[in-house]
Amino acid sequence: MKKNIRKNFIWNTIGSTLNATTSLFFLIIVTRLNGVDEAGLFTFAFSTSCLLQVIGTYFGRAYQVTERDKELTNNDFLFSRYITCGFMMVSAIFFVIVKGYFLYKIEIILLLTFYKMIEAYSESIYAIIQRNEELYKVGISLFFKGLLGLFSFFLIDWLTKNLIISILSLLIVNSIILLFYDLRNIKQYDYKRKKFAISKVRKILKKGFFTFLFTLLTQYVINAPKYAIDSFMNDNYQAIFGIIIMPATLIILCGQFLIQPFLGKLTNCLNLNDRKEFLGTVFKIIGWLMIFGIVANILAGTIGIPFLEGIYGVKLKDYLNSLIIIVSGATLFGISYILSNALIAMRKTKEQCLIFLIASCFEFLISNKLVIFKEILGASLAYFFTMLFILIMYIIVFIREINRWKSGNK
Repeated sequence: MKKNIRKNFIWNTIGSTLNATTSLFFLIIVTRLNGVDEAGLFTFAFSTSCLLQVIGTYFGRAYQVTERDKELTNNDFLFSRYITCGFMMVSAIFFVIVKGYFLYKIEIILLLTFYKMIEAYSESIYAIIQRNEELYKVGISLFFKGLLGLFSFFLIDWLTKNLIISILSLLIVNSIILLFYDLRNIKQYDYKRKKFAISKVRKILKKGFFTFLFTLLTQYVINAPKYAIDSFMNDNYQAIFGIIIMPATLIILCGQFLIQPFLGKLTNCLNLNDRKEFLGTVFKIIGWLMIFGIVANILAGTIGIPFLEGIYGVKLKDYLNSLIIIVSGATLFGISYILSNALIAMRKTKEQCLIFLIASCFEFLISNKLVIFKEILGASLAYFFTMLFILIMYIIVFIREINRWKSGNK
């Protein structure tokens, strides 16, 4: 399978990048074609569906790929994914009922959640493919889902100006690729349909719980200001905040791309007990991200607002300070993400769950008050202060674990 290394890297990078940035393009399309109010509704519904998707994916692809328990089969993971995806849709229905949204908003949220549920199920299939060292097939799937999804969404929305029909086109595209490409790819591996084994599914759900909780809290922390805006402001403000927070997504994505190639090296450093090389690698990656963050702040302060106005066609001159605050907060979160992966390599996940549990409570307490008094600026400040709070806690935990390693208690 060594011949696939280059192909895996190229296709995975292309597919993952397009998949990670589709929300940016969706928001551009909806803002331009449907107006600011519907764009605000869409961006909130999309963020909610991403939060609910964490329930569907539960343990995540990385956990399934790295699972070494030989008693657990691909079939067991797929069965567990049926259950988690079912819980995902039930949670979505419960959420919209409790919130008491009007029918159109309910339809948008549920349709986008169903779209994300298909992605959640596909992730389990992708894990099977990745374990067989054919990651390029995952990249191809993500690429065509992203490309055809964007094209169909734009075309249908341009013709109809109807978000319901446009989202249905995304469901059709993803379903076709799932049925005729993704599922066909796993038939050549050791996947065979067997009887449902509840004991094994229970084992998977139990083992993956902390990964699920950590991911869920992370997603909530990133999106909490949007829920405060949803409670106290109109949909057009939701769109504005969604636009100015988009650069944050790119900064966090940069952190992911920087750390991923070094995960193997960090693991080797741990195996060889090479603390100096481990720290040197972590600090080097953080240094690169800080440089990227500084450049991003400079660009945000000089051309950021005109650039975003040109793309989205929305006046944003009153939100320059908010943009700079968000970009700064995203840089802090990017550093936290790097420390998080270093701690994951050290198998420290429960500590990270505690960090995000505390941070979630902190953000819940400050978001509503800041949004009520400062509106968009308040939402931006809530985002920044939460990211600063998370980084401080990560630094404390990271220093503690390094000191434990130094003293021989790794």
